[in-house]
Amino acid sequence: MRPTSTRNCTSSKTPSGIIGNVNTWTYKGKQYIGVLSGIGGWAGIGMAAGLEKDTDGLGAVGGYKELSKYTELGGQLTVFTLSQ
Repeated sequence: MRPTSTRNCTSSKTPSGIIGNVNTWTYKGKQYIGVLSGIGGWAGIGMAAGLEKDTDGLGAVGGYKELSKYTELGGQLTVFTLSQ
């Protein structure tokens, strides 16, 4: 199934930044789209490894120390369905 027009598309926020590839599958005639979100990469090294000094993680901890105020460690799979 493919959308025939972008006029019916909607937007949605995920709990955190997108960190994975988009996946799509069909089940019982419906098409689903899933995407992983969460803290990843160098920005999340301090939270993931429990680092505290601003200079830890080659300075990433100091550069992203406010990140924990806006998101949480961990990930989430968000799944959408395509309307027919």
